Amino acid sequence: MTAHEQWHMTREAAQAYERYVARYILGPWAPLLVDTARLACGEHMLDLACGTGVVARAAAKRLGPTGRITAVDLNPGMIDVARSLPAPEGAPIEWQRASALELPLADASIDAVLCQQGLQFFPDAPLAMREMRRVLRDGGRIALSVWNSTGRYNAALGQALRQTLGDELASRFCASRRAPARAELVRLAADAGFADVDVRVSRITVRLPELERFALQHLSATPIAPEVARADASARARVGASVRQQLAAFADGEGAAYPEETYVLTAWRR
Repeated sequence: MTAHEQWHMTREAAQAYERYVARYILGPWAPLLVDTARLACGEHMLDLACGTGVVARAAAKRLGPTGRITAVDLNPGMIDVARSLPAPEGAPIEWQRASALELPLADASIDAVLCQQGLQFFPDAPLAMREMRRVLRDGGRIALSVWNSTGRYNAALGQALRQTLGDELASRFCASRRAPARAELVRLAADAGFADVDVRVSRITVRLPELERFALQHLSATPIAPEVARADASARARVGASVRQQLAAFADGEGAAYPEETYVLTAWRR
């Protein structure tokens, strides 16, 4: 899988994504992106490449009952799982399956576009940026994040896959971390017509549960899940053991606590 392919997954894999990826890997970042966007009560927000909705649910209370959220993802499994979860307090959320390259929204209809770790998957990032600007009202803004490195845990899991199941699976797994660099992010936003473009590094400590088990649970929520499931039990056990050994310096009980970084881009439609 290249960095520009969508993660098309079954509903079962999307459920695993919600349990493991959304909860432990992406969930801790969602409130920070919401804070960055400076959302206000009554606004209409777009959660682009929403996955199972971790950002939309984090934003709902901030927007309040008079606000609105449109949450869009191309993957039907993600949208199905998002719709099945309890509605959060605050703004109602409308879940839609749609492409970032052809948003089902009127011109100048949105106050803020948030996109957490989605830009690297869009097959035409410049077009996606232009679509974000098209749907924004004058004075509207975007807040989006992309990884600025493979990261310690993903690098460890990629290395474990490479040693145990081969380069091709490791490359496909790590594709989601291949994102535009800072200069490219600035250029994409400026070329789309955005003003006041800013890219900063955000940092948190990510905490994962028991690593040998979590690594395999995480893989069940990715496009390489079928290949991992077909591997013999001893190979799968070696993957988990390798991740634990590589992250021994970050041990936190049976799990790990490690520093993570991401780029966060903000820009305005003027």
